[in-house]
Amino acid sequence: MKKDDCIFCKLANGEIPTNTIYEDDDFRVFLDAAPATKGHCLIVPKEHFDNLEQLDDAVGAKVFPLARKMMKLLKEKLHWDGFNVVQNNGELAGQTVFHFHTHLIPRYEGDGQNFNMKSTSPAEGELAGVLNEIVS
Repeated sequence: MKKDDCIFCKLANGEIPTNTIYEDDDFRVFLDAAPATKGHCLIVPKEHFDNLEQLDDAVGAKVFPLARKMMKLLKEKLHWDGFNVVQNNGELAGQTVFHFHTHLIPRYEGDGQNFNMKSTSPAEGELAGVLNEIVS
């Protein structure tokens, strides 16, 4: 299903031109219009899902194999030094377009980007408490 007012539905289905590097029946992969680094691209399903929580299992099962395929292509062509695969869900997590998509971000020495998380130091017993919340 496509959503009429969704810009990514229109991009993924070819209604709006993109710099497409790959397309199949389920996805379009195109260069991000505001890239973090050279070769930053998006995997966008042609069907509309707001986020990972809503993503169809059959479509979701194809995302990482496609990411791996694109990662290899970008390594061969752009010779990156590292690689980030980023998928944001919800505004607080950085999602700005509410159509599931995955960022593929080649990394280069000195590219000025920093996608590192800040680790915390949980108090003794805190992880056990979180575990208990999850599994009980």
